[in-house]
Amino acid sequence: MQKNNVKKISVTALFCAIAFLMTFVFRFKVGFLTFDLKDAVISVISLLYGPIYGVASAGVVAVLELLSVSDTGLYGLIMNFISSATFAIACGSVYKFKRSFSGAIIAVVVSVISVTAIMMVANIFITPYYMGVETAEIIALIPTMLFPFNLCKSIVNAASLLIIYKPITNALKKTGLVVANKTNYKFSKKSVILFVVSLAVLALAVCFIIFKMGGSFSFLK
Repeated sequence: MQKNNVKKISVTALFCAIAFLMTFVFRFKVGFLTFDLKDAVISVISLLYGPIYGVASAGVVAVLELLSVSDTGLYGLIMNFISSATFAIACGSVYKFKRSFSGAIIAVVVSVISVTAIMMVANIFITPYYMGVETAEIIALIPTMLFPFNLCKSIVNAASLLIIYKPITNALKKTGLVVANKTNYKFSKKSVILFVVSLAVLALAVCFIIFKMGGSFSFLK
């Protein structure tokens, strides 16, 4: 049991580090809003070990981001944690009870819906204080900016998670860090189709953010 806990902590620390690196490697920006691929990486932990590990990882990465690349202070910390934790909780909770191919699909769909909805509420109640504006001004941004941004952000992370999860878990199994029977989600024709569809959805969401919303993308900056 103790050896297993050490492995869990080691793997969790590894993915926290990778998630933190994502804040430097990939970054999308639309107006005052930014996002990266850390939610996808954090959710790998949630799928492997459950939502509690995912939430803890979301907190660690949010603090690391606050102390390094973030220029939004406490506001950024709170919003980053809410987004990452919501994604991890939704994803990990669904997959915990349905560890299968279909369970993975349902998990990311629930995560996309949950994050989009929760971030709307968070923006309404928190963003006015950060920007120093009336709540009505933030509400006016929902249909044109906040809703499409958070929806696309969630879709990008969900698609990324579906792309990276199986290769990562296979690699961890080979190293012995994850037990081989931890999941029955195996490579198959469906997995290949899922990979292709996820890649297409990811590309469409990124194109929408950049070309339709006038967003920008930076790499290693």
